[in-house]
Amino acid sequence: MQTTKREFLILATGAAVAAFASLPTAPQATAAVAEEMANFLDGATATEGGISLDMPEIAENGNVVPLTISVDGEPSGDLYAESVGIFADGNPLPQAATFHFTPLSGRMEASTRIRLAKTQNVTVLAKMSDGTVRKAETVVKVTIGGCGG
Repeated sequence: MQTTKREFLILATGAAVAAFASLPTAPQATAAVAEEMANFLDGATATEGGISLDMPEIAENGNVVPLTISVDGEPSGDLYAESVGIFADGNPLPQAATFHFTPLSGRMEASTRIRLAKTQNVTVLAKMSDGTVRKAETVVKVTIGGCGG
């Protein structure tokens, strides 16, 4: 019995769907980023606000996505950002960068470029000297060759 072209395509499509369904899913990546963020937080709870994250909503090249973080206020002996962590939940290594500030820092601001493997959430956590943690996050859509990714 011969298989028609149509039957072959149906079987091949079914096999491809089954193979795709067996690939690892996002919860594994989510668990990795949650663990990295928990290590950074060290038991503290993050609250929204007090820090800004400036990134493009759409990145045409995921290899060099610019970002600027800025913690509100001026650093002083009483209150400053001890460390600021940048987390990208779709990357193999979720913690993309960490910046450290002191009371002598002129501003609590930093700019860099990070690699984003795909469209994903980017979260910034700032551990303050008073024990509080500030949080900001955004979604960056990474396009590949100008097409949606």
